[in-house]
Amino acid sequence: MTHSGKKFWPLDPRPGEIAIEDIAHALSHICRYGGHCNYFYSVAEHSVLMASKVSDRNKIWALLHDATEAYLMDLPRPIKPYLPGYAEYEAKLMKCIAERYTLSPEMPDEVKDADNRIILDEMFQNMSYVPDKYKVLEPLGVNLQYWSPNVAKRMFMDAVDEAFTIHSNILWKENKELIIKKMRLEANT
Repeated sequence: MTHSGKKFWPLDPRPGEIAIEDIAHALSHICRYGGHCNYFYSVAEHSVLMASKVSDRNKIWALLHDATEAYLMDLPRPIKPYLPGYAEYEAKLMKCIAERYTLSPEMPDEVKDADNRIILDEMFQNMSYVPDKYKVLEPLGVNLQYWSPNVAKRMFMDAVDEAFTIHSNILWKENKELIIKKMRLEANT
């Protein structure tokens, strides 16, 4: 059951059962790195900070790139490959989320790059130790704020509202001709 009281089956997801409010609530209460950091730092804040550094076209993807964690939890990267079936369930759920919010089926490279680069910002600002393998990356250039869950949820929802407006405008501009043509065809039938 989700925060809103809806029943949800994360291993058998349906787009219509996914609610942005549930995602915002859960991600604002989940600490990055399994809690192994100096200060509470939510997945929601991580997503908002990433969205602030990507192009308008990819803001909504940056905000929702970890949305599966609202239903499957935030598992540290080194653990995921050792859990049989986890990657498949996560991919199935992400596909469902992408469909629900009209995102491209694949995460854009810009978002993948930002997700990898923000790790360095997070480690230098919120970890006791930074492994050498991460020191070769260029940081994304964000400043962690360590928002409380309530602030993180509000900031996430504000960013989502703004990103959805941008996303809708981009979709309209890219598909305006097709939409108008379809409306004319339907009006003539």
